Amino acid sequence: MVGVSDGQTSAQAPAAARTRVGRPLLSLALASMMDEVQAHSGAVYLLAADERVLEMAVMAGLPRAFAAPWERVGLSAPIPVAEAVRERRLVWVGGEEDMAARYPRIAVVLPYPFALAALPVATESAAYGAIFVTWPGSHPPELSDREQEHLTAACRRLAVRLERAMEDSRPPLPEPDLVAGPTFSGAAGTLGTVEAARMVSRLPYGLCSLDLHGRISFANPAAAELIGLPVNRMLGNQLWATVPWLNDPVYEDRYRAALMSQHTTSFVALRPPGDWLSFRMYPSTTGLSVRISRARAVAEMTRNGPQPGDAPARLVTISQVLSLAGALTEAAGVQDVVQLVADEIVPAVGSQALVVLGSRAGRLHVLGHRGYPDPHVVEQFDGLPLAEPTPGAHALSTGVPAFFDSRQELERLYPARQATPDGFAAWAYLPLIASGRPVGTCMFAYAEPHPFPADERAVLTSLGGLIAQALERAQLYDAKHQLAHGLQAALLPHSLPELPGIEAAARYLPATQGMEIGGDFYDLVPTEQGLTAAVIGDVQGHNVTAAGLMGQIRTAVRAYTTVGQAPEEVMRSTNRLLLDLGSDLFASCLYLRLDPAHGRAVMARAGHPPPLLRRPDGRVRVLDLAGGPLLGIDGSPAYPTTEVDLTPGCVLVLYTDGLIESPGLDIEDALADLGQVLAEAGEQPLDELADLLVRHSTAERERVDDVALLLLRARG
Repeated sequence: MVGVSDGQTSAQAPAAARTRVGRPLLSLALASMMDEVQAHSGAVYLLAADERVLEMAVMAGLPRAFAAPWERVGLSAPIPVAEAVRERRLVWVGGEEDMAARYPRIAVVLPYPFALAALPVATESAAYGAIFVTWPGSHPPELSDREQEHLTAACRRLAVRLERAMEDSRPPLPEPDLVAGPTFSGAAGTLGTVEAARMVSRLPYGLCSLDLHGRISFANPAAAELIGLPVNRMLGNQLWATVPWLNDPVYEDRYRAALMSQHTTSFVALRPPGDWLSFRMYPSTTGLSVRISRARAVAEMTRNGPQPGDAPARLVTISQVLSLAGALTEAAGVQDVVQLVADEIVPAVGSQALVVLGSRAGRLHVLGHRGYPDPHVVEQFDGLPLAEPTPGAHALSTGVPAFFDSRQELERLYPARQATPDGFAAWAYLPLIASGRPVGTCMFAYAEPHPFPADERAVLTSLGGLIAQALERAQLYDAKHQLAHGLQAALLPHSLPELPGIEAAARYLPATQGMEIGGDFYDLVPTEQGLTAAVIGDVQGHNVTAAGLMGQIRTAVRAYTTVGQAPEEVMRSTNRLLLDLGSDLFASCLYLRLDPAHGRAVMARAGHPPPLLRRPDGRVRVLDLAGGPLLGIDGSPAYPTTEVDLTPGCVLVLYTDGLIESPGLDIEDALADLGQVLAEAGEQPLDELADLLVRHSTAERERVDDVALLLLRARG
């Protein structure tokens, strides 16, 4: 039987439960139902008013913390109580493996052997909520007819009572959870008689009694001596919260396992500096008895050191999961995720190969694979329809993980795999679900037959969730990256035109921060008079807005050049365009009208960094000549022009400020260094010179701004 919880338990319920408690309709119905079918825990959910949400109204047999992730769940959630209401039927989960296969999210949080039944609380005309009850792991894998009849009838009776209460405008009020409370009346009160307490105190091993919340209600002197704390320090507190060297989630997990499964559980812990203690937990529906003794065999084994062939106790430790989660957050693109899973997770779970699948337009696509000697074995699955009977497609479409511990099991369910052997002997197919939608399937392959116990399935499913989130982010990053590069490529010249008397080379590098797209641009525009216009500019910012404005400016400069405007007019017209567009962004620009036949160039500048001119004798000059303000600021600016000598062999270097600006670097020094490199290497072919200037720049390594570079050499 279950009893009404004490004040501490009630504090975990909603605030309304502490101030306004109604008739215990739900509590009594739940307690009666559990007693009829010998269940050891359960809960009643009610549908929230005007919402498709189930709210836990009362829980019995276990602390509410065990079901904390599901206190409030949507009707569409993939959990048994929501499914019971959606489909108006009893949902039966026969044990740990059944839970891991059908409801992996629950199995990850509660990877213990227990059975569960969920039923709707509904009449013919309306649904009011749902109930679940659980049994220890020793329950038969099937629900008996008697149990099913009792549960169904009890839920029907409760639904009728709720219907009447609603008709009478008496909706059910919050009620205290039904959890057995602790008794702190001392040894005699706990054990029944003083003589029994004396007997326990004389035992050579430690004994503790824990309530359902894990709090110590009794401890004998031997337990206090072994743990190293006086009894009065332990009473009323949780064992793992009181003893520093037991403050590990692994030990609390054993307490949860004992209560959920109602099976005896145990663990061994090291009491510093070198004493190993054995803890054995004997559960009941009212709490746990804990036997504590020295674990001499473990101490001897520790002194002897680890033996060859020792396997780790856990598939993946908590620290490994945290490390993997941290590493996955740093993965940028899809291939980064595939590589990280191959490097970090594949060895951790003991598999030998990996395939990551995605879907597009109703077909499977291989996003990456590792560990296959013949890649064609994997690539033949690329492009298969999702309707094809393959385990990867099935896991992706259903969202249910699949585990095959042998080739025979896989081929029994998927006979087509007999024609495509991959050389492996066991497989785990994990659906990758992120933001409520499937983003792919991750398959781990094992060289030898490999059983997948329920706890390992839960760990693999949990890792699948981490991989799914990383893959979703990576796919968004790749899509953004492709969009940025495609847009930038469309806005910049695909190639430079062949020009009489002028050799040209250009480079563009996006910023390494932000969207990798920006407002830097360059262009070469031949004119009918046999002249050529060269332009380079920089729109403020490196985002889609800057790129769009850059495209408009480049188009405008081409148009103004084609109609024969002089350099200063091109600048004034472009300035008026920016003002007319009403943009908040400014732009710098450098415009050159090249006349190689006469060995000269006319330059107009709008707030842009000065170009460099290398003469045939190797001397380099910074053309820091007169110019006007940035485009888009002043309504009536002046852009004076300057004529520059451009004899054969001269090299002009036009660039944006991203080439010479870097945090902590003086611009004058950077410009001097750039000029030195140009002086020494200016005779090289222009493509090689362009690569050299970019490599020399500190911006090539960590660019906070875009870089555009245009080199022009006058030919004889």
